[in-house]
Amino acid sequence: MPARIAFSFPTPAGSRTVSLAYERRGAGEPLLLLHGIGHHWQAWEPVLDVLAVERDVVAVDLPGFGASDALPADCPYELTAVGAVLGAFCEALGIGRPHVAGNSLGGLLALELGREKRVRSVTALSPAGFWSEGERRYAFGTLRAMRGAALALPVPAIERLSRTAAGRTVLTSTIYARPGRRSPEAVVAETLALRGATGFHQTLAAGRGTAFRDDVPDLPVTIAWGTRDRLLLRRQGVRAKNALPGARLVRLPGAGHVPMSDDPALVARVILDGSRAEDGSR
Repeated sequence: MPARIAFSFPTPAGSRTVSLAYERRGAGEPLLLLHGIGHHWQAWEPVLDVLAVERDVVAVDLPGFGASDALPADCPYELTAVGAVLGAFCEALGIGRPHVAGNSLGGLLALELGREKRVRSVTALSPAGFWSEGERRYAFGTLRAMRGAALALPVPAIERLSRTAAGRTVLTSTIYARPGRRSPEAVVAETLALRGATGFHQTLAAGRGTAFRDDVPDLPVTIAWGTRDRLLLRRQGVRAKNALPGARLVRLPGAGHVPMSDDPALVARVILDGSRAEDGSR
């Protein structure tokens, strides 16, 4: 069952408190999972149990998404600020410096945690921040359109569309290469998560000037990109590799922007391999 924890985190204006929802499974070295914008921790459900065989897995709803609280009104959704929240979250759970895997926005946050040496290894699946300005505008426009559609559709219409493969394609084909693999229940839940994401617009606004061009030295880093990613095009993976010369760049054949559902076995293997790299096996 998902849990919730309230904790304090530092800001330039002083300490603030937030409450985040999370799912925790398994045993072993801790592994933190971070979803993308508008999603929720359940994006990781296809790989959670496989990862939990070897890891103490914590999948969290980011601030302002899923069942987590929005950030306090005077706190920005900027990269370093949310990174500080996640660092305090890990301390509150007692997991120290975990391994981290993130997708899209979560991948960018994972790299930020790596840059700040808050984690032991980083696996970033189609991370944001390696775009050109034109690619960023395209991605943000697409996300706004998805959010607008989720807000416009009545819940009965969402439920009706989710019952057929064609309907699930309409609702989710932007982020999944194989939307028919998503269950009707999952599609309804993630569409409602998108429409209810209180941190959506603040996160997009903070991301306008965001580009990750720093290296993450002395830490195992894996960048993985789906070959059928329609939101953040796979050529951005080459830019990521150029910015992070020590990183391992992995192709995910046939996978879309949120690859955990498209190929759970491959994604789980990439994440576990990335978290094992700390022992020098890279």
